[in-house]
Amino acid sequence: MRIISGQYKGRRINAPKKLPVRPTTDMAKEALFNIINNHYYFDDISVLDLFAGTGSISYEFASRGTENITSVDAHFGCIKFINETADLFEMSINTIKSDVFKFLEKTKSQATVIFADPPYAFTDVQFASIPKLIFKNNLLEKEGLLIVEHSKQTNLSQLENFRYSKHYGGNVFSFFEHE
Repeated sequence: MRIISGQYKGRRINAPKKLPVRPTTDMAKEALFNIINNHYYFDDISVLDLFAGTGSISYEFASRGTENITSVDAHFGCIKFINETADLFEMSINTIKSDVFKFLEKTKSQATVIFADPPYAFTDVQFASIPKLIFKNNLLEKEGLLIVEHSKQTNLSQLENFRYSKHYGGNVFSFFEHE
């Protein structure tokens, strides 16, 4: 995995093989960040990275100047790896080891961009509960963007606040906004 752009452009990050992750491909990540770049100035936003895994998305935001980043994952090894990598590159990434659904129920902090990359094996009900909890608990800023990554076998277009989706190979990003 590599950082696509920004201060650490081109840096390779090698995650331990034992982590239970499926990192977003470089091609999909580059396309995603082109979309985000058309909406926001990276140094003006706050980011919540859910199911953070290796932290690839968090590193990309940090490399582009975002300083208010929170990464949430339930796996201790993932959180440890994100902390080590953030320390190595002197990135400002706050990590929280927690079940994402419990975190979404309890947290009160809002973010401009919320990125969720849950396991592709999630059920439709599990996928649907992510935007539902985020909007119910008012975790997305008024002009914010929720992005849920999933496989092309999953369809989130019927969910409330859904706006559009973009397909990149086997990856799909579904975008949600306030009405």
